[in-house]
Amino acid sequence: MNGTSEGQAPTAVTAPDLARAPTTERRRPGQRPDHRAAFAAAPLALGVVDGEGLLVDANDALAELLGETPDGLTGRLAADLLDLASDARTWHAYREVLRGRQAKLRCTRRLKHPDGHSLWVQVTVSPMPGGRTVLLAATDISARRELQARLRHLQMHDPVTRLPNRSLFFERLAAALESGAYDDTGTGRIGLCYLDLDGFKAVNDTLGHRVGDRLLAAVAERLTRCADEAGHGRAAAPLVARLGGDEFALLVEESTGTDQLADLADSALKALQDPFDLSGQRLAVSASIGVVERRAAGTTTTCLMQAADTTLYWAKSDGKARWTLFDPERNAHRMTRQTLSSSLRPAVDRGEFVLDYQPLVRLEDGGVRGVEALVRWQHPHFGLLTPNRFIGLAEEDGSIVQLGRWVLRTACRQARQWQLDHPERPPVFVSVNVAVRQVWDSDLVADVAEVLAETGLAPELLQLELTESAVMGSTGRPLQALQALSDMGVRIAIDDFGTGYSNLAYLSRLPVSVLKLDGSFVRGFQYDAEAGEGHINPADEVIVEALVQLAHRLGLTVTAECVETTSQAARLRRIGCDTGQGWLYSRPVAPDRISALLAAG
Repeated sequence: MNGTSEGQAPTAVTAPDLARAPTTERRRPGQRPDHRAAFAAAPLALGVVDGEGLLVDANDALAELLGETPDGLTGRLAADLLDLASDARTWHAYREVLRGRQAKLRCTRRLKHPDGHSLWVQVTVSPMPGGRTVLLAATDISARRELQARLRHLQMHDPVTRLPNRSLFFERLAAALESGAYDDTGTGRIGLCYLDLDGFKAVNDTLGHRVGDRLLAAVAERLTRCADEAGHGRAAAPLVARLGGDEFALLVEESTGTDQLADLADSALKALQDPFDLSGQRLAVSASIGVVERRAAGTTTTCLMQAADTTLYWAKSDGKARWTLFDPERNAHRMTRQTLSSSLRPAVDRGEFVLDYQPLVRLEDGGVRGVEALVRWQHPHFGLLTPNRFIGLAEEDGSIVQLGRWVLRTACRQARQWQLDHPERPPVFVSVNVAVRQVWDSDLVADVAEVLAETGLAPELLQLELTESAVMGSTGRPLQALQALSDMGVRIAIDDFGTGYSNLAYLSRLPVSVLKLDGSFVRGFQYDAEAGEGHINPADEVIVEALVQLAHRLGLTVTAECVETTSQAARLRRIGCDTGQGWLYSRPVAPDRISALLAAG
């Protein structure tokens, strides 16, 4: 029932009716609302603080949050109750709000409840109208913080091994480097064992990722046990983390030196020695470990990880299943190698390479028969570099093609110039080394034809040297290129003969003109009859004599390298060797020195 007769329309409420309403349901004009009841009953923990920082009023929610009664809170310092003085920044901001110089403070505090449990509270402090007091509000955010902590743990830990993951590892590493650099109470040093499993890929490929994951979890368990044992009696155990794939790291904060890291690496290797029994499958893996230990001051995360990665690579290349300590000298050599590799191509354009020439002398009469062109790199920082410092790098990155063209053109131009400068004597040929990559990655035949036409050098005055291993088994394009060069009239020489496969069958089908015997055979002739010093290896002499006879029967000439004494030259001449090359006659010299030799002889 609505209080009206059936069928009668409800009576409208008029202004006089409102005037007759109870006073609790209406407010007279100019009357202020009663905030005290709202303050006391508010579910949000509230308190009023005076200019001295004392709580002058607190509601039930604040009292319950802090485990007190409202009366028990009154008159106490709010900063003590809510831990606002524990750090300088918050304490300063709080006092600025009390003094009316700052509009608001918001911070998060971890408090200890009287019943023993901890809670996280978000505190807001803001001025009240009038400026003599401030309103303090506190919210329990413990559940939210707990959820955030769980989410962070999931985010920062590897789901397979439950170890700290890459993100957490680098966070800890950065913090350790910072504290180690500025904290005088510790050793100020940091150590890292960077570990990679040997043969793990084969496990994944053959047994599947499920087995691989179980293996990773088992490895993590052993490494954790190893770290716990290493941390016994110390302030903290090394941090074990999985960085991804089959890579793990053991981080040692406040390390005491390389001995500690070496012991840890040894323990890790031993921990992984025993086979793993995974649901009836017995698997064995080993590990390679790069070990770095240094002062934290001056070290960055990037530098430390680069050193660890380099050292791990050394451990792998040294044979695996071992640990290797970072060596600054070895790293300097690697860095030099990288520097040289990155500057090879521009160096050709900048004209940093020069050619020296070493005479090839007829053993019969000592006359200069030809010269070998030997490239040097006049590096702006490292000085004059011999081929063994950069030719391998040039072959790896392909710049050998560009460099090889320059050497070929420069050597042919110089040989032609000698011919023009000394028309009274037979011209000397020039021998140029050719890498196998030049045959594969460039049109060597076209390059040679172009250079000969450009310089005017006759083809028979050019000799190309390839190593025995490079021409061994040559088929297809390389063989076709060698044959085309030979048909052109260019001489083909096999360099360092006798050190490769020594399969003599290919000599009958390759267009070879010259064999250059490796210097190791000639050194077996090292004997000075006058001084009575040195030694003679009869086997070397037998081998050389047999090779010379074989070469001559195939229509080849033979050059002996590394001839250093007259005794060696005499023995080589006696067994029929055609030409010699070595320090007995001349070291590699500049073109003008060769000109002087040609003018004299």
